[in-house]
Amino acid sequence: MPTLADLTWPKQTARLSIRLAVEADLEPIWQYRRLDPVGMWMTDASKDLDAFVAKSTEVDRLASTLIVEADGRLVGDLMVRVESPWAQGEVQDQAKDTQAEIGWCLDPSVQGRGYGTESAAELIRIGFEDLGLRRLVAQCFADNEPSWRIMERLGMRREAYNVKDSLHRSGAWMDGMFYALLAEEWRAEVG
Repeated sequence: MPTLADLTWPKQTARLSIRLAVEADLEPIWQYRRLDPVGMWMTDASKDLDAFVAKSTEVDRLASTLIVEADGRLVGDLMVRVESPWAQGEVQDQAKDTQAEIGWCLDPSVQGRGYGTESAAELIRIGFEDLGLRRLVAQCFADNEPSWRIMERLGMRREAYNVKDSLHRSGAWMDGMFYALLAEEWRAEVG
């Protein structure tokens, strides 16, 4: 199966350009991810640039990050982390690297313009058409309504609503949501 590095970049949508991330993108990403309205939903909310760069350049982390640009300006980032789903021992090779977890994060200064939905739709297309994956998954805190609204707009199926299964950095146990989409479902939807 091809990897993100094997693909031709950038990818263009009606208003956006999407490309592989490079280390020079980390400081602009950190500028919006460190903001409380954004960082409160992220896995890591580093208030320190050096710590953010160190974490972001760990093996495979930067290689699974895509940059979203509008009019030549970095406005968000996407994640596509290819993984192997659970499979019984005799068929593990057939399941290897057939799905990916996807995610997105936008600069709050551009939210509300449809960039999240537009870039996530392209991320799904990349996953199914360019990478040949069979299943994409995404998850979020249930209180992160903008994120799960994007998932639903794009035809992802809510597979789980988990009660107080996710520990937030605030110390509160929060509800979590899990969505998925199969390649055959996406192809039937896009025609």
